[in-house]
Amino acid sequence: MTIADEKLEAHAFDILQRLLRIDTTNPPGNEIEAARLLEEELQKAGIESTILESAPGRGNIVARLRGSGKKRPLLLTAHLDVVEAEPESWTHPPFSGEVHDGCLWGRGAIDMKNHAAMSVAIMCRLAKEGVKLDRDLIFAGVADEEAGCRFGSLFLVQKHRELVDAEYAIGEGGGFNIHLGNKSFFTVQVAEKGVCWIKARVRGEPGHGSMPRSDSAVVKMAEAIAKLGKRGMPVRPPEAFKDFVAALAQNQPKIVGALLPKLLHPKLAPHVLAALPDPSMRRALMAMMGNTASPTVVRAGQKTNVIPGVAEFEIDGRIVPGDTVDDFLEELRAILGEEVELEVMHSLPPVVESDGTELHDLIRAVMRERAPESPVIPYMLPGFTDAKAFTSIGIKWVGFSPVKMPKGIKFADLFHGHDERIPVDGFHFGTRVLADVVTRFVAAS
Repeated sequence: MTIADEKLEAHAFDILQRLLRIDTTNPPGNEIEAARLLEEELQKAGIESTILESAPGRGNIVARLRGSGKKRPLLLTAHLDVVEAEPESWTHPPFSGEVHDGCLWGRGAIDMKNHAAMSVAIMCRLAKEGVKLDRDLIFAGVADEEAGCRFGSLFLVQKHRELVDAEYAIGEGGGFNIHLGNKSFFTVQVAEKGVCWIKARVRGEPGHGSMPRSDSAVVKMAEAIAKLGKRGMPVRPPEAFKDFVAALAQNQPKIVGALLPKLLHPKLAPHVLAALPDPSMRRALMAMMGNTASPTVVRAGQKTNVIPGVAEFEIDGRIVPGDTVDDFLEELRAILGEEVELEVMHSLPPVVESDGTELHDLIRAVMRERAPESPVIPYMLPGFTDAKAFTSIGIKWVGFSPVKMPKGIKFADLFHGHDERIPVDGFHFGTRVLADVVTRFVAAS
């Protein structure tokens, strides 16, 4: 059976448009407003939900559609917070939820209020239709994913595990399509990198600004950042990236198919990347080929005429599966030198999941029906998701928030970028796909 139709698409779109008009920029988050909107939608379908505040305004919502209990639950989850937007750099206001050029514009359209809207619409439709379920279907709309999950999914698994415990979870990390050559591929996340946020501190001799010092903390900091930017971290492809490259290569013309595996060789990889015409694809591939470290925040001094004795910069580190925080720090010290002090501010481990589960098989079956021309391939997300929290209690994470992107719009450019938007047709496609997957997985056989 399927519940995917125009009525479901319209409902999901309406929810998404209204969610985009709620500013949940983190910090401060204020996800409670988005949670209340979803609570109202669920109530209309007769579904009870619970809003849990981990801190004032940091709202998490959990709802459950009960089944027979024959099988363990499926969790649909999405974070309700978004990253900061710079309105002056946007073509259309980031919290307007306006439709232009065939797209719905707004911060969170891709990351990831789209998944929250689809999930709630699907749950409501199943309730209204009275579909009998073999599994409970749970929805969790969570806070704080963009700042490390502490007020959201980590809070739920630590304080309210009984509300979200499930066999499988479907969340972000895959489901979008990428284009390489004349071929389109849909991704399903089977791994994601770990997180290691670092505060790097450099010390030097303070002094008067009128007498420059080559050993000042600010100069040393600048030199350290330049080293990191120029050298980068070593190329050490993890197994998940090798599987991704193999899947890409087998669906390409002979020349391209022979070239792609060379990405797995550290000395050859830079030359292969340079040959790729798409800058977005180059950046995405580079981010998966080893640990990464991006300088993001710089602090030094308080007065123009004083050379400070201490300078600090923060590093967003991402760790490949198989490595630890200590492995990452060792690589980082080899680049920056011992003079730079490194303090770990926050860390989360990598996630690796099997792609041979019954849910993965079902996703591939649905995609063969909905997009037979686009193979489904395993994908390792360079970023992190709420998978960090939910897998910590044994839930099997499947990164699959489906959306179909036209060739002219690149998913990677919209993710945390200016002019975030989702193609209307692509969102409708994703709603149909997710509805098929969820219904077949939870409906009574």
